[in-house]
Amino acid sequence: MATLMARLLFFTWLILPFCGTEKVRQRALRQRDAEYIERYNGCMQGPAGTPGRDGNPGANGIPGTPGFPGRDGLKGEKGECVRESFEEPWKPNFKQCAWKSLNYGIDLGKIAECTFTKMRTDSALRVVFSGSLRLKCKNACCQRWYFTFNGAECTGPLPIEAIIYLDQGSPEFNSTINIHRTSSVEGLCEGIHAGLVDVAVWVGICSDYPRGDASTGWNSVSRVIIEELPK
Repeated sequence: MATLMARLLFFTWLILPFCGTEKVRQRALRQRDAEYIERYNGCMQGPAGTPGRDGNPGANGIPGTPGFPGRDGLKGEKGECVRESFEEPWKPNFKQCAWKSLNYGIDLGKIAECTFTKMRTDSALRVVFSGSLRLKCKNACCQRWYFTFNGAECTGPLPIEAIIYLDQGSPEFNSTINIHRTSSVEGLCEGIHAGLVDVAVWVGICSDYPRGDASTGWNSVSRVIIEELPK
């Protein structure tokens, strides 16, 4: 009996260290397997790739709700009153008065008259007289043909006129020769108010010269042309 107990104790002494060592060895193997699995089964991070292209723009989002009204601003300075004016496009405005064979032999006075309606005050009138003129005298003489507007000569800027001067001539060329020539008197006049304008052609004397024997509109058509022009 004592021998049997002795054998069991000896066997136990041999087995216990072996079992402990086996457990430690198995634990080490399991830890090594876990490290192996974690090392080789996990994904290793490689180098950074090339940046990708920008994507397509996204769709517009849902409109937001209106915000709260802001506070009133500071009161501004008082402005100046400006009247805006719109000018109408310019329309042609002209008139012609014509006479057949005026045959006016007067030396002083009104020859012809033509009434014109001027549309604007800030415009100018262009006037033209075309007709036959004549002057004769035995000695030196001068006659003047000119325009008037409502009875007064133009002052904007100066009178509209034409003159004929005749000297006493020479024995070879007698100054009493009767020559009628178609001539013209024309010009622009500013500063005339809008409305009816009486445009007239007159004959008179030249300053510092005697008058002669004048004739206007002999045996031909005479005309006065009036045209309103913008400045």
